[in-house]
Order: sequence, then C-alpha cells, then structure tokens
Amino acid sequence: AVGIVEQEGDRDFYRLGLKLLELGSMVLANMEVHREALPCIEELARETGETVHLGVFDGSQVVSIEKMDSPHGLASNVTIGKGAPAYCTGVGKALLAFQPTEVVDRLCRAQLTAYTPQTVTDPVRLRKDLAQVRAQGFAVDNMEHQADVRCVAAPIRNHSGRVVASLSVSGPATRIPKGRIPPLAARVREVAAKLSARLGYTGR
Repeated sequence: AVGIVEQEGDRDFYRLGLKLLELGSMVLANMEVHREALPCIEELARETGETVHLGVFDGSQVVSIEKMDSPHGLASNVTIGKGAPAYCTGVGKALLAFQPTEVVDRLCRAQLTAYTPQTVTDPVRLRKDLAQVRAQGFAVDNMEHQADVRCVAAPIRNHSGRVVASLSVSGPATRIPKGRIPPLAARVREVAAKLSARLGYTGR
C-alpha cells in the first residue's frame, strides 16, 4: 500500500518498490558525512583524474554511498548502495581497521573469499595488515578485490573521533603503479582529514 514492495501482476512474486529508493535518498540527504563529503570528492577526483568513492561500514561490509567516476574510465563493479567485502577493498580496510576487535574476529571466523590471487584470506595476515593501516593512516587495495585495480583509502572521523566513513581513489594498476601510491596516499589522507575537520574532529 505504501510502495515498499510491488506485486508482479496477480502472481505471488514481489519485488522492491520505488518507495525504497525515495527513502534511501532521504537517508543519504540527512547523512552529514555524505553532505559534507561532496566538495571533497569533487576536489579529489579533479586532482587525481581517478574514481573516488565514499564508503561506510554496515557491520559486515563496506557500502558505497557516493562516487565520482574517472573521465578516463575504470572497470569497477562498485555501485552506490551496494555492499562489498571490507577485508579486501581499500575503503573497507580503512574502516575495518578501526572497528572493535570482536567485529574483526567475527569477520575472520567467516570465510574470507579470494576474489583475485592477491586477496588476503589468512586471518593472521589480515590482522597485521589492519594494524599497518592504523599505524600509517591509510589502506591500500593492491588488486585484492578486482584484478588490475588499485585503491588507496583513508578513514574519516566525526566530532568524537570515531571513524564513520572512508574516502578512496581507485584506478587501473597501469595508472596507479606502486610508485604513485605514497603521494596519492598523502593526498587522500589530507582530504580525509579536511573532511573530518568539517565533521567537527579536532585531532584529539
């Protein structure tokens, strides 16, 4: 009656209704991080020429809530509102590294699927990788989720210092060779820090 689901004719089959799209748009419009991030996403996309993603953690996966595609193209299967594994994506690892230990333990107990030959599926190594993310302030997806795609991401904090989202730059490995990662990571961290400040984070 309210449009949450739609019936396919008179059959006993249902599909999600357009009302959910409207509700989803309202949620995004009311998410402070989404609103404040738009100028930062545009800035980063313009400077790097690569695809920029904004993601949040839903308890098990990272969900993209905004993105700006590269004008040069990127074979990406990430769409807004769609979940992706947190343990093998840049935006995901930048979030997962700052989750409570029990959250990481729960994901490690589940099957860590190998999406490419580079995917980290060993829980011990994953925990070491997440510790490195915390130490250096950024995460790298080195062709772990999609073959030939690299991603550099940094966490975004709110006024209380809690990591609430992550910002990433993605591109083909040919355009993001290993030598480009350090300067790209520095810039992503800088923009993520600026966005954190817009959310009230003072660095304390």
